[in-house]
Amino acid sequence: MLCIMRLEITNYNNYFKIKGDLNRNNVHQFKSEFKHVFENAEAITISIEALDSIDRYGVNALAQLHNESLIKNKRLSIIGMGCKDLYQHFKSEEAAA
Repeated sequence: MLCIMRLEITNYNNYFKIKGDLNRNNVHQFKSEFKHVFENAEAITISIEALDSIDRYGVNALAQLHNESLIKNKRLSIIGMGCKDLYQHFKSEEAAA
């Protein structure tokens, strides 16, 4: 039996809430939602407080969004306690810089 995890993304005034699971099965939905986000906004905030789990594909998608914000000189804030894997990724990026 194939179980597809649910991902829900809501937004209001450049504040996005991610709820559910961000993984290989639905990362395309995340990328589609944020594809042109920096064309209309100088800054966005993403809350990962309701994110239940994230795999390496989800972490990479957030990292790509972060890199895009740096390239385009836009502000990206990721808030919430979220998942340990995500913080470990960005913590290791800081150490490498």
